[in-house]
Amino acid sequence: MSIVLSAIVPHPPLIIPFIGKENTERLKNTIQAYGKLEEYIYTSHIDTIVIISPHGFIQPNSFSINLNPKFIGDFEEFGDFTTKVKLNGNIGLAYKIRERLETRAPIQSITTEKLDYGSSVPLYNLTKHLPGMRIIPIYYSGLDLESHYNFGKLLKRELVLSNNRVAVIASGDLSHRLSKDAPSGYSPKAKKFDKKLIEYLSNSKIKDILNMNHDLIHDACECGLKSIVMLLGILNSINNKPEILSYEAPFGVGYLVMNFKL
Repeated sequence: MSIVLSAIVPHPPLIIPFIGKENTERLKNTIQAYGKLEEYIYTSHIDTIVIISPHGFIQPNSFSINLNPKFIGDFEEFGDFTTKVKLNGNIGLAYKIRERLETRAPIQSITTEKLDYGSSVPLYNLTKHLPGMRIIPIYYSGLDLESHYNFGKLLKRELVLSNNRVAVIASGDLSHRLSKDAPSGYSPKAKKFDKKLIEYLSNSKIKDILNMNHDLIHDACECGLKSIVMLLGILNSINNKPEILSYEAPFGVGYLVMNFKL
């Protein structure tokens, strides 16, 4: 099987050393979990990472796949003008996915070299010792959760049939409202959202995730649910064992790192 690793990761810029500085200590569990994932990627001989991000080219009615041959991620918007990540795209597989899915799903191709931070933060931490890694950035849409799950199922077929050793990474944070100093303010429902989602993921309760209360989702002000649901679609009918590597929320945002052992 060509999908050999899959995981959920957060994308706090604070785990970039130049940006986080002394704050990185408060995110040590997340950083250590990233280290484990990078080791898994290295020892599994992954050659391509499919990264699903919530902060790129988001269209209301279609998914997007980036077909650019080269990618650069930087963190200048966060005041870091030195740290960069440079990676090549897997053009062959990306084009094949686009061609196979364009008649079966709403998918739009783009070509842009600049990576969004929802992709750059995970890729910086997962490819430090893998400069030859190739990537395929995919962005979710404004469509509903069911559409994202179904798109993931279609995407799975193309990844399984490829000759590449692929890691699928769903980038996204959980609730942004877990404390009074959280970026989006405090909501008592935020902890409920994170607790329920982690419980459902840990027990592979896909239907419960797809049917989560819309008001609860909205009140949590999350950014990772659709990335996660797309990943779950990719994992459909693939035996996996969810493993929580870390969960913490020192700044009022839920950061989950979860590996799905295949």
